[in-house]
Amino acid sequence: SLYGCSNVCKIDKKTYLLEHKVYPDSLKDVKAVHGRAEEFAAAHRESYDIVTSRAVANLQMLCELCLPLVKEGGYFLSMKAVDSDQELKLAYTAIKTLGGQVEQVKDYTIPGTDVVHRLIFIRKVGPTPKKYPRAFAKIKKSPL
Repeated sequence: SLYGCSNVCKIDKKTYLLEHKVYPDSLKDVKAVHGRAEEFAAAHRESYDIVTSRAVANLQMLCELCLPLVKEGGYFLSMKAVDSDQELKLAYTAIKTLGGQVEQVKDYTIPGTDVVHRLIFIRKVGPTPKKYPRAFAKIKKSPL
């Protein structure tokens, strides 16, 4: 069981932890979701002020998975390595196609360490065309 809750599905432990242990009282409007972004986007298009990602895929793919969820005026915040300049350059077409615009790139040091990471702020300035996101196999095979 996770913190005494035996009814928590094994794959949902991370979202349970975020909702009930990390953000239980401090962030009332936060909802952690476990699911595939391209499937989730179908029912939640352009609904969120902020969507975040860790460095789990290249930025072109992440943009197609995340920007459709962001409402106009909101942000997609992508955590990347500090050596991501070329990756960002390759993603500009995807960002523009999906209604985004890079607003800021900020490097930061993880507190208590010498580790430096990068946060890319992509503002949603226009709607994402309805055909995005595509199926993950298509995104992976042929990134924007």
